[in-house]
Amino acid sequence: MVDVTRRNAIGLSAAALAAMAMAEKAQAQASRITAADATAPRLAIEPGATLRMLRPVRFVAPDEEVFRANCARFTAATGVEVRVDFVGWEDITQQTAVTANTGAGPDVIIGFNEAPHVYTDKLVETTDVAEYLGRRYGGWLPLAQRYGKKHNSNNWIGLPFGASGGPTVWRKSAVNAAGFERPPEDHAGFLDLCRKLKQANKPAGFALGNAVGDGNGFANWLIWSHGGFLVNEDGSVGINSRETIAALTYLKDLYATFIPGTIAWGDISNNRAYAASECWLTSNGVSLYFGLKNDPATRAVAEDTEHTLLPKGLAPFSPMAGLTLNAMVFKHSRFPNAAKALLMFLLEREQYDPWLNANLGYWAHPLENYSASAVWTEDPKVTIFRDTMKSPFWIGYKGPISEGSAAANADYVMVQMCASVASGQATPEAAAREAERRATRFFRRR
Repeated sequence: MVDVTRRNAIGLSAAALAAMAMAEKAQAQASRITAADATAPRLAIEPGATLRMLRPVRFVAPDEEVFRANCARFTAATGVEVRVDFVGWEDITQQTAVTANTGAGPDVIIGFNEAPHVYTDKLVETTDVAEYLGRRYGGWLPLAQRYGKKHNSNNWIGLPFGASGGPTVWRKSAVNAAGFERPPEDHAGFLDLCRKLKQANKPAGFALGNAVGDGNGFANWLIWSHGGFLVNEDGSVGINSRETIAALTYLKDLYATFIPGTIAWGDISNNRAYAASECWLTSNGVSLYFGLKNDPATRAVAEDTEHTLLPKGLAPFSPMAGLTLNAMVFKHSRFPNAAKALLMFLLEREQYDPWLNANLGYWAHPLENYSASAVWTEDPKVTIFRDTMKSPFWIGYKGPISEGSAAANADYVMVQMCASVASGQATPEAAAREAERRATRFFRRR
């Protein structure tokens, strides 16, 4: 069995070489990305400026290599030395909090999702850079706008660099043998497929443990696809609804079709189960597919693997909120113009497109014109990840992005509500009430 993980699965030499080759090719092809003739903001770089940046660790080795090379190009162009530190995904949120609360540390942090909205008063606005990039590259995609702008304003406090999606990953042979061409988009059809997969001893499986990506992703999909949501538009808690109860009632039937043990699954559990042909349908980022594809022992599984969006159910679109990289500049920086200039430089096509290609589709672009990047056509099975940032859903949907939505997500309110019903510890009604009680601690009516 191959040991596949979300963030290191593609650390294999073959994949690294392939990604580097794609990045080099992208450097030559960057001109295919349309760029309008827009006037860049005048950012007078401070004399003697040096910068320190903190960002999450690489997904594939070329991510870090191309990112560092791009920063070195900025240094060559401006004379500003840039130090980039890569930290674990589990640590980035804590280190962001320390930086914000102490007023010392990195000039720039690329964090996750709603981080800039938690520390708004600690950040330098980046509206001038965001508006320029939007004009130049066809506009910012919906999820990027949601995470980049202050609520109910056009003022930017974050500059999203991309998002990782988690669509349905499934074995074509098993789904076809069950009588389906592809997983259905409606709840009843999806449940029927999962029941037939279970009968064929080729079950589905979705994380119901405290998994940052997979657990929250599945719980959000379940509730959103039934028309429910954690927070109302005014910021008050809205989870205890008939839609939520309907979703949890559906989960009782769906969970019965899962591979045993999903209540305790973390973020790597479904990767391992799928690679071992113990689970035949799940949801995941592109890492799983490339990890399988680049290991001779599991290449046949990759060839049998397809991706489709999670069932939309009652929603108008497949409800997923991509895990988003979101850059912010701190007010304590002595060199705010240099910091903004660096981020603008990294998002220009000469730097961004090679980095996008180096990541093999794991991070989907935030600006429309990067839809033409070669990464989205090199392998047809990756194309589905291209539109991750077009999603109209976000963490804390439908409410304002806030410290409350971040805290509720970190506290696994939605995940544990679902797990309590799946495990039989609570009825749907009781679980919704408990989730409402817990969420109320984090949200106040605005």
